[in-house]
Order: sequence, then C-alpha cells, then structure tokens
Amino acid sequence: MSGGCCPSPQDTPKSCESKTAASGSGDHACFLCGKNGKRVGRETVQALANPDSVARLGSADGFFFCATSDCEVVYFNGDGTAVRTGEMRAPVFQKDAGSDVPVCYCFNHTRRSIAAEIARTGKSTVLDDIKQKVKAGLCACETTNPQGTCCLGNVGQAVRAALERLSTAKGAMTS
Repeated sequence: MSGGCCPSPQDTPKSCESKTAASGSGDHACFLCGKNGKRVGRETVQALANPDSVARLGSADGFFFCATSDCEVVYFNGDGTAVRTGEMRAPVFQKDAGSDVPVCYCFNHTRRSIAAEIARTGKSTVLDDIKQKVKAGLCACETTNPQGTCCLGNVGQAVRAALERLSTAKGAMTS
C-alpha cells in the first residue's frame, strides 16, 4: 500500500481531479489519437499490462496513459511503443463503458454497484467509503488503477452520471 496515492480524505472529487492531473507532469501526445497523455510510473505499467506486453516493452519507464475513450492505446511512450486495451490484465474505466468495469480498482466499486446503491437509496456513499479506506492507508492506486492515480475524480463522474440517469428516469415516469 502506498501512503501517498490519494489526496487527503477531506478532498472533494473536483480537487482530486486537479491533484491527479497535476501529478502527471510532462504531457505527451498519443501517437494514435493525438490527445495528451499523463505520465505513469513503471510500477503501474508492470502491474497492469499483461506479462507478454511487459516483456516486449523491455523497460516500463517513460510511459504515458491515454484516457481517450475511443483510442485503443492505454500506455505509450515517445518511440511509438504502446500497450493497447487487449494487452491489459483488467478493463480500463476510461475505455470501457461496461457496467461491471471498476471505477475504483482498489475497492472494486463499479458503475453497476454505484447505480444500484443510488437506485435503492437515492444517494451514493461510495466517495465516503473510499475516503475512509484511503485514510486507513488501504489504497494502492499506482498498481491497481490503470491511470496510475487516485480514482476519486472518476468515481465522482460515475456518481453524477448515475444520479442524472435516475433523475431522468423519474422525470420520464411522471410525464
């Protein structure tokens, strides 16, 4: 468990997003989609790319994470070497809209589990749950989350989307 992978528990999803974006110094453009990626550590690539891909890479240094949803590249470096979605040990939240894809890889919260709680209770406690576990030092974002950083921004996004779907569904039912 790494002590500094996530922001302090009082941080909100918005402040988490800005901290995680700032942590990826040195933007580089993905050679496939042209969007900037964020630097990821060697431990992230080694833990999450499949073993054959890691062996092919030689060194996992100098890689960037491409968060573009419709780009198949997950990790890339400046010489055109890439790890694509099919070479990952787990699905990537930003690239796979499936309900059972983790939003929080450390504690296995998925879009489906977040939506189910909201449908059942009208709210989500997932952010508080994650913050409590972070405070206890239980997160391992660098080696469980493909983006190599804290998930709170992604979780906040998933909660907002699920709340919006519920609100839309309730509005359709009253019309």
